[in-house]
Amino acid sequence: MYDNVCKFLAERFSRDFANWLLNEPIELTELKPTELSLNPIRADSLIFLQSDDIVLHIEFQTSPDEDIPFRMADYRLRVYRRYPNKEMYQVVIYLKPSNSELVYQNTFELTNLRHQFNVIRLWEQATDSFLNNSGLLPFAVLTRTDNPRETLTQVAAIIDSMPNKQQQSDISASTAILSGLKLDQDSIKRILRSDIMKESVMYQEIFHEGEVKGEKQAIQNIALNMLRNSMNMEDIVKLTGLNLQEIEQLNSSLNTEESN
Repeated sequence: MYDNVCKFLAERFSRDFANWLLNEPIELTELKPTELSLNPIRADSLIFLQSDDIVLHIEFQTSPDEDIPFRMADYRLRVYRRYPNKEMYQVVIYLKPSNSELVYQNTFELTNLRHQFNVIRLWEQATDSFLNNSGLLPFAVLTRTDNPRETLTQVAAIIDSMPNKQQQSDISASTAILSGLKLDQDSIKRILRSDIMKESVMYQEIFHEGEVKGEKQAIQNIALNMLRNSMNMEDIVKLTGLNLQEIEQLNSSLNTEESN
């Protein structure tokens, strides 16, 4: 979920990200990972943005990952193969504080090969710079702040003053999700207006996904009750819409539960 929110923000507010990471408020467009060939590639977690002269590669991480250095070197070579004349700026942005040495690692090395990339640890970043760009507001609570709730209150006030209603709702929904990495949900709900968030396309997609999961769980519970009453599996398939494999898995879990 956090990957999707970060990717949404980077693509929707690419100028703000360019201003932050490249010190230049240039327009960037999405570069699809499929254009870089050589599968497999973790397309769901990659953010590639490009202008005529530069490719910006961002990886957001909630936790350390020892594979990051290799991935950054791998993607650098893929981009070079496709765009040999473009510069490339690569950055790994860690969202949650960690004592792991991995969050400080910015180099991939092999014999006669050395590749360096950039690392940003959000909890070390000054908060003020994130309050001055709409696309960066959702990250403000994760920065170096002594009072995350007060920072979220500041963000909420800025969101309330936005004239563009769609932008207002998207920023609000993104802020609510990312703030969950640092604050409890009750605090977030008290500070952010839920009526604004509900207008966000992204919020609606997440809410719909939750509804679907809830509906599926309800159907599975019904199927479990049918199994407890020794109903025929084929009849359960017909009545619930679940397939036979799903019913068999539920039956297996039920047998395990009863044997313990």
